[in-house]
Amino acid sequence: MNYIYETHRIYANDDQGKMIVNATFPFIKPGVVVVDHTYVDPSLRGQGIASQLMHEVYQHVKKLGFKAVATCPYAVVWFKKHRECNDIIDEAVQTTLAPECQI
Repeated sequence: MNYIYETHRIYANDDQGKMIVNATFPFIKPGVVVVDHTYVDPSLRGQGIASQLMHEVYQHVKKLGFKAVATCPYAVVWFKKHRECNDIIDEAVQTTLAPECQI
């Protein structure tokens, strides 16, 4: 997949220019982003694309030197399953979020 990287977003379009995957992670405070949205087109679901997208988010956020928290339900579950990627999680901020967002 040909991902397009922006500071606070990663996405990909199909051959017709339609967005087919998207993740957003704006700043929640200086140096800390919040993974607040992930999207995979229904035609691609069930193929591991969302997990692949989250790996891209993880690598991109880490490369930029940011910490992260997650409020997107998929991202929360993904970080729970991929504990090896929790090195970018800002635990102090994550623990202040709603109970359903605890990693």
